[in-house]
Amino acid sequence: MTATARRRTATAATALAGALCLALVTPAGTARAATPVSGSLVLAGGAVAATNSAVYGAFLDKAGGAANARIGVITAASDVPANDPDANDPALCSNSVCNGAYYVDLLKTTHHAAAAEWIPIDLDHIANNSSQAVVDRINSMNGFFFGGGDQSRLVTTLLRSDNSDSPALAAIRAKFTAGAVVMGTSAGTAIANGRDMVTGGESWDGLRYGSHTSISSTYPDDLSYRPAGGFNFFTSGLLDTHFAARGREGRITRLAADTAHTRAFGIDEDTALVVTRPGSADETDTVVGTHGVSVFDLRSATVGTHSGYWSADNVKWTYLTSGDSYNPGTWTASSTKPAYAPSGGTVGSRWSDVFSSPDSPTDHAYQMVTMATELVSAGRSTTQYGISYESGPTFEADLTKGTGYKAWKSGSAVSFANLTTHLYVY
Repeated sequence: MTATARRRTATAATALAGALCLALVTPAGTARAATPVSGSLVLAGGAVAATNSAVYGAFLDKAGGAANARIGVITAASDVPANDPDANDPALCSNSVCNGAYYVDLLKTTHHAAAAEWIPIDLDHIANNSSQAVVDRINSMNGFFFGGGDQSRLVTTLLRSDNSDSPALAAIRAKFTAGAVVMGTSAGTAIANGRDMVTGGESWDGLRYGSHTSISSTYPDDLSYRPAGGFNFFTSGLLDTHFAARGREGRITRLAADTAHTRAFGIDEDTALVVTRPGSADETDTVVGTHGVSVFDLRSATVGTHSGYWSADNVKWTYLTSGDSYNPGTWTASSTKPAYAPSGGTVGSRWSDVFSSPDSPTDHAYQMVTMATELVSAGRSTTQYGISYESGPTFEADLTKGTGYKAWKSGSAVSFANLTTHLYVY
């Protein structure tokens, strides 16, 4: 399809990134947390199956095991019951109260946590973020689960207007620093980000129009972000969720380039990144669950223009699946899977809808990962490419087995490190 032409006022970051061949030479990731953290993170990409024992099990293990887990459930990212037309139907409701009840029951009944309770903070109960009774309950817990929805609601309910912690969030942060585990899913993971938290947008729109510091009601597919970020629990790079299923490779690369981040993580659905010793030189990030986690390394990337539109060259893409690990301090991936270097096979024709466009009449979830897997499995091919569903312009993603490339495989699970990625107009 052809996108409607639109006039854009670029942010300062967008204008800077649009300069021809701007090298991204900022230090590793984002700034590290100032206070050493003894706790852990379980960052899920969203749509976690109720029966996913790998993800929920990792969460409860970090809380000392299910028999010792005392979990606080925060569903403030959900809307309130008054705005839910199905609020009175337990089978269909989706609001802060019924979602809280769902996760409490899930953690206790399905995954056998010793204790779980809803922390009653949402848009109807913002004042509870300063309640001493709520803080006292938080202080009795050793794990915290942040549900999905809209991360802006978490900003509204748990941060003050000056971006400082409310007493409830300060208590959660203190517990996290002292050893508690924090899990998020979807918006609950996005809020763990430090500066420049993504708030919305699609890949094609991000590549075409750049990133913006406000959400547009006129153009809801614009790439938007919050410069002040989220709760700053995760400091090793940008975070994005529902990642390969919704083709967000383009949007996170553009946001990272626009905001001078040299690393970004994209977490797939029904999958989590388990972060131990977060923010330290010894941090280790391990993948659990059904799909994978992408890591984009922009240290050697250059941003410029191609045919008059934004482009990025030499982005290194790593995709890790269950059991694989990433070390942010050394920028390296590791796997217990056997090395994978097939000698035969070639890639097919170019791929379409490589960014899994929501406008496409065909569901092309995980399209870029599937394209990359084809290349990894083709021993006689070194390059493959795909194009966006949208035109006006059509963006292309080129993947090349270049310097530092390696791959692993076990059964149907394929992982790879350092596929060189180029994004530009077709």
